[in-house]
Amino acid sequence: MDINQKRAARRHTLGLLFAAGVMAAGAAQAQAPAPAKQEIRIGYQKYGTLTLLKGRGTLEQRLAARNVTVKWTEFPAGPQLLEGLNVGGIDFGTVGEAPPIFAQAAGANLVYVGNEPPSPASEAIVVPRDSKLRSLADLRGKKVVLNKGSNVHYLLVKALEKAGLGYKDIDVVYLPPADARAAFERGSVDAWAIWDPFLAAAEKQLHARVLADGKGLVANHQFYLAARPYAEKNADIVRIVLEEIARVDEWGAKNPQEVTAILAAQTGLDAEVVALAASRYSYGVKPITADVLAQQQKLADAFSQLKLIPKPIAVRLAAQ
Repeated sequence: MDINQKRAARRHTLGLLFAAGVMAAGAAQAQAPAPAKQEIRIGYQKYGTLTLLKGRGTLEQRLAARNVTVKWTEFPAGPQLLEGLNVGGIDFGTVGEAPPIFAQAAGANLVYVGNEPPSPASEAIVVPRDSKLRSLADLRGKKVVLNKGSNVHYLLVKALEKAGLGYKDIDVVYLPPADARAAFERGSVDAWAIWDPFLAAAEKQLHARVLADGKGLVANHQFYLAARPYAEKNADIVRIVLEEIARVDEWGAKNPQEVTAILAAQTGLDAEVVALAASRYSYGVKPITADVLAQQQKLADAFSQLKLIPKPIAVRLAAQ
C-alpha cells in the first residue's frame, strides 16, 4: 500500500469513528430525560408591575426554556393574597407594606425577596365630594372603611396620629375593596382608605375628594414575597422572576401610554382611571435592605402596640 492509499484509509477510519461518535452522542442525548415540568403560581392584584408582567407575557417566554409554566391568580387585596400563599395556593406574589406584617404575625412561612421604591401618593383617605369633612381631625367619631391588614391600614394609623387622634377615636369598618366602594357610594361610611387603582376609580368615577394621601405619612412600598419552602427549593426561578420584573419596570417607566393600554386590558378598568393610577406608580425593583426592614419594623411595632396583631414580631426573620 503506497502512502496515498494509507492516508485515504486513515481518513476513512477517522470518518467512521467521527460518525460513530456523533451517533453515540445523539443516542445519549435522546436518552437524557427532559427537564421535569414545573409550575410557578403567582398571585397578583389590580395594580403594579406583576399585572404589567402578566400582560406582556415575557416571563412565560423566559421560563419556557426551563419547562416551567406560569399560573396567575388574581386577589382583591394583599391580605387575601398572602393567605393564599400561606395555605399553599400560590408560590409568589406582590403586596403593600402591612400585609406581610399581619401574615408573619399569624405564622405564615414567607420570605421577602424584593421591593419597589416608595409610592406614597398611590394610597389615600377619601371622602365624598360634598362631605363636610375637611381635615384629618374631622374624622373623630366617623366611620372609616378599609381592608383590614392592607397597606392603607398603616396610612390610617399615621394619619390619625398626625391629627392627634387615637385609633379608638374613629369607628373602623373592615371590608374588601368592592364592598367598601359600595358602602362608600351608599353613604354608609364617612371615609374610605384605599389604594390604586381603586383610589383612581373613586376619584374619576365617584368624584371622591382626597382628605389625605400617603405623602409625608408613609412610604408605601410594594413588596415581592415568596413561600419560603418554594424560594429555598427554586432560588433560580425566583431570580428569573425578579429579573423579568426589573426588565418590565425599566420598560414601563419609559412607555406610560403602552402601560396604560396593557393595564386597562388586564384590569378591565377605564383607560383614564388606569392612566391616573399608573402615573403614581414607582418603578425599579430592588433587593431588600436593612433600611427597608427597619421601616417595616416600625409598622410591626405600631400594629403590635394597637393590638392589631396577636404578638410582636421581628421582621428581619422573614428576610433571611
